Amino acid sequence: MEARKRFMSIDPTKLPNPPMPSYTLTIYNLDLFEKSKFKNYDSLLESRLANCQARANHLASILENGSAISVNGTLVEPHDERESKGARKKVTGTTTTYLVGQYVAFFALGTEQVKSYLVIDTGSDLVWWQCGPCYKNGCYKQKNNPLYISTNSKTYGKLDCLVESRNCEITHKEYECSPYGNTCIYDYKYVDGTRTRGVIAHDVITFVLDQKQVSIVFGCGKDQTHGKAFSDQYSGIAGLGRRVIGGGNSLPSQFEADIMSMCLPGALSPKGSTLSFHTTPFKKTTSATLLQDFRFASAYFVNLYKVFINDREVPMFPSFSRNFGNYATRGSSIVDTGTFITRFPKDFYTVFSYTFRLQVRGIPMIDVPPGSVYDTCYKVNTTGPDPHFPVVKMYFGSENPNNLLLLAQQRVMLYINGVFCLAFMPWDQNIALIGSNQLQGIGLTFDTAANTLSFDLDACN
Repeated sequence: MEARKRFMSIDPTKLPNPPMPSYTLTIYNLDLFEKSKFKNYDSLLESRLANCQARANHLASILENGSAISVNGTLVEPHDERESKGARKKVTGTTTTYLVGQYVAFFALGTEQVKSYLVIDTGSDLVWWQCGPCYKNGCYKQKNNPLYISTNSKTYGKLDCLVESRNCEITHKEYECSPYGNTCIYDYKYVDGTRTRGVIAHDVITFVLDQKQVSIVFGCGKDQTHGKAFSDQYSGIAGLGRRVIGGGNSLPSQFEADIMSMCLPGALSPKGSTLSFHTTPFKKTTSATLLQDFRFASAYFVNLYKVFINDREVPMFPSFSRNFGNYATRGSSIVDTGTFITRFPKDFYTVFSYTFRLQVRGIPMIDVPPGSVYDTCYKVNTTGPDPHFPVVKMYFGSENPNNLLLLAQQRVMLYINGVFCLAFMPWDQNIALIGSNQLQGIGLTFDTAANTLSFDLDACN
């Protein structure tokens, strides 16, 4: 409770942004900026859980419909539902992904090095930020960052959609290659009702410590107000989807970085951490093999081989698997930092939660109210000693100490409205979704050349 009070009292305008070396960014928990909108930490947490549920629902609908996500993060319908591949006369926009993220990164944009926070998300591929001069009343007021003005940046330039056609996917509804100046126009409508539209362009971001400038392709957002309002705490979105060689607009793809590393600050951490490309400061003693599903080219898939509660194994069901083209893998899982709470297939979760309850000793379980998103909660005397709940052991690929991720305490339980609840949920899919609550404080190294995801426990706590 004291940690929550300290967290809610932090002034986000006083957060340090130390100069960072090439291909390294500072990241913060987005809740540090959003908390002023809520009366207390529990109400902030409930909002985060609602957004997380909406994102999971959308991902589930994509998996159920057999759709795919292209290398530029756009939704591709099954083949018989697609329209002609000819250039479209009008850009109409479509729903792409559910916009929710838990972390922001600090960027210096353009020649003037405009200080901006962008939400980071491993589940998406587009990079965009608000871009003046805006369409009439098209840009929302940013609370923590000045507005980037493209005409003030000497390095800004619109993308030529004929010369650089791979960055302007005119076969999808979100893009149009305009004959007037070969301008690539985009229009993204997110599932939560938010919308960004503008032009695809180039400009530099600067890594301040050594003043290295790197040119990237981004969405120059001219209109973000003709839909549900974006948060005024950030300027745009930075997609961190898996590197696609020869295509893709995510930062790993544009930086041509096989290695991306990050440490997600803890839920109550006031400190920043780092997001790096091409190198990692973290140990790689525990690793999972990254699997490739070309229907979801930017996603990070792993094989969750076995799960234990303490030393009690939770049996895998045959239905807990996914077909990866030439083979199927049991325990298939997506690592998604935009999702907060980890989700398991419903039949597996039923046994998982039952096994967990059997392993809890000396802590009374309570009846949860009807309609609650949780089904396993405990009442603890907050003035007494800290409770100790069972640990969750995740083995990736094989039952080997080098493949073991050990989750304990805040990575297993969530304290909300005066009770501790199991921080895992069921969903009606045959794969797991591993979210940021389970990954908080862990140094993550995504290596798409070696096809590994490595974990360094408590690297930034």
